[in-house]
Formats: sequence, C-alpha cells, structure tokens
Amino acid sequence: MNGTVKQDRRRWIGLVFISIAVAVIIVDSTIVNVAIPSIVKELGVDSTGVQWIQESYTLVFASLLLVFGTLADRFGRRRILIIGVVIFTLSSIAAALAPTGAFLIGARLVQGVGGAMILPTTLSLINATFRGRERAIAFAVWGSTIGGMTALGPLLGGWLTTAFSWRWAFGINVPLGVLIVVGVLATVSESRDTAHAGRIHGVGALLSVVTSASLVFGLIEGRTYGWWTVDKRPQVGDWTWPFALSPVPIAFALAIVAGVAFVARGRTRMKAGKSTMLAFDLFRIPSFRNGNIAAMIVSLGEFGLILALPIWLQNVLGYSALDTGLILLALAIGSFVASGFAGAFGNRIAPVRIVRIGLAAEIVGVAGLGLVISPTTVWGALLPFLFVYGFGVGLATAQLTGVVLADVPVSQSGQGSGTQSTARQIGSALGVAILGTVLFGSASAILTDSLDSRGIPAAQATPIVSAVVDSSGAAIAGLEGNPRTAAIAGDAKQAFSDGTRYAAFSAAGFLVVGLLATLSLGGPARPAAPASSEPAPLQNTSRREGDGG
Repeated sequence: MNGTVKQDRRRWIGLVFISIAVAVIIVDSTIVNVAIPSIVKELGVDSTGVQWIQESYTLVFASLLLVFGTLADRFGRRRILIIGVVIFTLSSIAAALAPTGAFLIGARLVQGVGGAMILPTTLSLINATFRGRERAIAFAVWGSTIGGMTALGPLLGGWLTTAFSWRWAFGINVPLGVLIVVGVLATVSESRDTAHAGRIHGVGALLSVVTSASLVFGLIEGRTYGWWTVDKRPQVGDWTWPFALSPVPIAFALAIVAGVAFVARGRTRMKAGKSTMLAFDLFRIPSFRNGNIAAMIVSLGEFGLILALPIWLQNVLGYSALDTGLILLALAIGSFVASGFAGAFGNRIAPVRIVRIGLAAEIVGVAGLGLVISPTTVWGALLPFLFVYGFGVGLATAQLTGVVLADVPVSQSGQGSGTQSTARQIGSALGVAILGTVLFGSASAILTDSLDSRGIPAAQATPIVSAVVDSSGAAIAGLEGNPRTAAIAGDAKQAFSDGTRYAAFSAAGFLVVGLLATLSLGGPARPAAPASSEPAPLQNTSRREGDGG
C-alpha cells in the first residue's frame, strides 16, 4: 500500500517537471516578442529578420514534432525528452551570446530542434502514465501551463530586457534546463511502445519536414520576395536568384507535392503492414481527426497576435519592455482564472463545450482589441479584452488537447501527441506568418498612401516607408524627434496601429472558423470516468490497434 502511494506521489511530482519543460519552450516562443525591439536596435535586424527570429524556431519546431513523437515511442519518451532539454539549453546559451541577427536565427533553429523533442514527449508521457479522471486533470495542468506561460512570457521578457538585457531572455533557460533534467530523471519513469517498434520510415520523415518547412517559408517570405514574380532576388553568398518567378510559389508547390507524396507513401506502407511516420489509422477516430483540424485552425488565430501587440505597444505607444509585459499580464491572469473554472466545472460540462466557450471568449477579446487599438489608446482600455482573451486561451488549450487524444491508444500516444502538436504548431507558424504579413504589409501600404497624399515624391517616400517597416516601427521615435518629420511620425503611428488592428481582426476571423470547426466534433462527450485504482502501466505492451505504426 505504501509503495502504491509513493508511486502515485512520484507520478504527480513528475508531472510538475514535465509541465516546467513545457513552460520553458512555450515561454521561449513568446518571451522573444517583447525583446524584439531591443534586438532590432542592437543587432540591426530588418522586419523580415524579425519574423525569422520568431519563425526560425517555429518552423523547425513544427517540422520535426511528428518525427520526434514517433522516435519517442520507439526509443523511449523520457530519453528523447531529456535529450531535447539538453539541446534546447545549449542552443539558448548560443542565442544569448549571438553577435549578429543571422547567428541568432541559427541558434533559434537549433532551439526548434530541442523544442520539437520536448513537446510531444511531454504529452505522450502524460498519456502513458495517467488514466481516467487523473488523465483529464493531468491534461488540464499541461494545458493551463501553456496558456499561463504564453501570457507570462512577455512579462518575464520585459523585466529581463529592461532590468538586464534581451540576452537574458535566452539565458534564463539554462538554470531551468538543469532543473528539468534532474527532476525528470528522479521522478519520471521511462515508457516506450514495445508492441511495434519497427524501422523508422526515413522517407516519410523527410517528406513531413519538407512539407512543413516549405509551406511556412513561402508564407513568411512572400512579402519580401514576391508572391508570384520576383520583387527582391534572394542571395546566398555570391549566388543570386536568376529567375523572374519568385521562389515563393515554388515553395508552395513543393509543399503540396511533398504533402501528397507523404500521405500516399504512408498509406501504401500502412496497407503493407510497415511502419509509418503518421499513424493514419488514428484518423479513423472521429475525435482525433476532427479535433486536429479544429486545433490547427484555432492556432492560426490564437497566438499570431502575440507577435503584433508588443511591437505596437513599444514602438507606437512608447511603452518600455517591462511596461508591455505588465500590460500583457492581463492575459496570464485570465488564463489562470480559466484553469480554476475548468477545474470546478470540468466534470460537469463536456470538454467540447468548454472548448467552445473558450473560443467564444477569445473571439470577443481579440475583436475587442481590434476595436480599441489606435495611436492614442490608453493601456486601461486594453486590459479587459486581454483578460477575456487569456481566459479563452486557458479554457480552450487544455480541453482541446484532451478531446483530441481522448480515444488514442496508449501504444500510439507518441504519434498521436506528435500529430496533435504538429497540427497546433503548423497552425501557429502559419498564424504568425500570415498575421505578420498583414501587419507589415498593411502598415507599408497605408503609410505609402499617407505620404503620397502629403505630396511627398515616391523617391523620398520609399526610403521612409522601408525604414519604418524594416525596423518594425522602431524608426518612428527618430521621426518624431525631428520637427521636420514629426507629422510623418504621426502617419507612421497611424499606419502601424491600423496594421495591428487588421491583424487582430484577421486573428478573430481565424478563431471564428476554428469555433465552427469544433462543431464537427459532435455532441457533448460524457465526463471522464473515475480513475482505476491500479497504477498506469509504464511499458506499453498492448495489442496493436489498426495498421499505423
């Protein structure tokens, strides 16, 4: 009896360290946003570089989630988690010491590898370790951690950037990484899928990476290189892009071809009884199939706005990084309130309904932000909508995860969680790319029109617009400080405010589509049954269900 109690306590302590691991990678994806203006000033990064500092991480992260989810099932989930934390920690040191924007982007790429090893393994460890109501509680803790850290990241980043340097936004990961490795080794038992640990489908892994990477590349670089014909020729060393056709449509075509090939080859291997990167049989489960579609669409609108808000708050309204973090703290408060709501009503309200309530709250919060954003907005007008937005994120994130993975066999939990995480991260990557394009593209067009209406010749207006947009608005302060260009600074503030508003309304639109997508999840599911008194098995030897592997 004492041994069972001790094992039970150990599992819950292990959940704490698993949640800290999730917190680190989620904070790192948001903490950088507040530090971006300082990075731009110190390293001289342009607006495309700003997107790549964020997207280099997300691009690799989204591309490799499915691969590492499968590897974790085969070679040990705890092992892959620890390796991922070590890689993430070492690359954080490199990011903190980055002398140039290109070096920082490279470090962020490696961080994405570590993050992709961490996220799906945390989910699959939870899926393999907990049962019934305990699993629902564990998923709620996991999801609330994501929601809360998404909001706390900007506050932490603002404090570190203001009090020390933007470099500490990465340096903070080092002690946390050490804590996670020690804690996981001490409290989390190894688990793997011993039932069908076949050969890794290498071609499938390559095709999945090519599909994700080329799609996100096209969305990020479309504004720079041109959506069809080339506007700016890419350069790599001494080589210059020689074609009139932009590389962006080629990237989109590659994504389509690789995606179709990935599905076709995977289904062929599945029918032959061979291992696949994606467990295609899981898509026969309605909750898994429809939940992943909803999760991807929701993520398009859920986190993309977090890129635009810090830039607007600092470079248009003039708040410091710490002030920006404090304002965005309303998001964290809303998320933590949501975790309490989900805990109180989670066994009385079906998870799907909680997801829909959360998405409705997000739509109200994001659309409300779009209505109040202007060059003269006071911070108090933002707080109610940020709170509602955070409340919605806190409700929807955890419960949607539970809905997606509720019926996934434990033996395929790594692939299931990897697929779910991939859907979310691809949605997030697309959201940041699309909303970033909306922000910078609309700000550029609006400012160009404003300068034209002032009678400023294009030869003079173009450098001004480029300076403002490429600096993500940081150049506005210089324009405002010069009496001769003060009026132009006002135009630039209005342009960036309008761009941020359009990004907010675009995010709200994606969330509406996501809410509609949850209707395909069917009627309310019954609350989870009470957990069995037997401890969850740590080695999965269950009979294989379906053909995927």
